[in-house]
Amino acid sequence: MKNNEQNKHEFLFEKVNYKILLIGIGVIVLGFILMSGGGSDDPNVFNDSVFDFRRIRLAPATVLIGFGITIYAILKNSKKA
Repeated sequence: MKNNEQNKHEFLFEKVNYKILLIGIGVIVLGFILMSGGGSDDPNVFNDSVFDFRRIRLAPATVLIGFGITIYAILKNSKKA
């Protein structure tokens, strides 16, 4: 009986924590996708789209929100005692 109890493997987090963690990673990836692009094909021509609202404000805020979600998923306490 004791061997069966000792052989049980417990995960570090619960299922909810892993779901929240995956959502956070998805939000971070979305932020980096929003940040990409805006370059010019010709290196002698400057493209003003680098300083667009999406790349300067929205994408970094999205990445920071994603990091906040992942930190929340890590620090969220389980109901077990």
